[in-house]
Amino acid sequence: MIQPQTALILIDFQNARLNKQSEYYVWEIKEMIDKTNYLINYAREMNYKVIFTKHIENEWDFDERHISSHIIEDIQKAENDTIINKYKISPFYRTKMDESLYWIENVVVCGILTNLCVRSFVEWAYDRDLKIVIIKDCCKAFDQKTHDFTLEDLKQTRQEIDILDLEAFLE
Repeated sequence: MIQPQTALILIDFQNARLNKQSEYYVWEIKEMIDKTNYLINYAREMNYKVIFTKHIENEWDFDERHISSHIIEDIQKAENDTIINKYKISPFYRTKMDESLYWIENVVVCGILTNLCVRSFVEWAYDRDLKIVIIKDCCKAFDQKTHDFTLEDLKQTRQEIDILDLEAFLE
């Protein structure tokens, strides 16, 4: 899917996911971060709009004043990328996501957690008739079984969605 009105959506790549003491820790994600950075670089070369979401709560791990809520330092965020703070699971609920996707027809999605915020984004984007590609090896849930089930369920219930690994997407 190399088309002009495309956005790369990066969901909740936040420091809380790296903290082994946090209940939001998602195990080793170095390989996923490396792949995600490759995807980000590709998206920039293709002139995609790059949008990050950040989950914000009054809770310590996602308190916007705390470093744990910041985007993971190893993720290659650029100054001109769009950042959307969200206060619920959905990246659309009372945010500027609709406004940010105004001219967009296609979205490439990756992020954390596959079964919550990624899934919610995909469902809302689907209802807005966007063409959706999920990069499955750039997404993570707390465990592989939940990750796999979520992607399979999305595919079975919304057959138009493409679910690819990064290598297949880049071909």
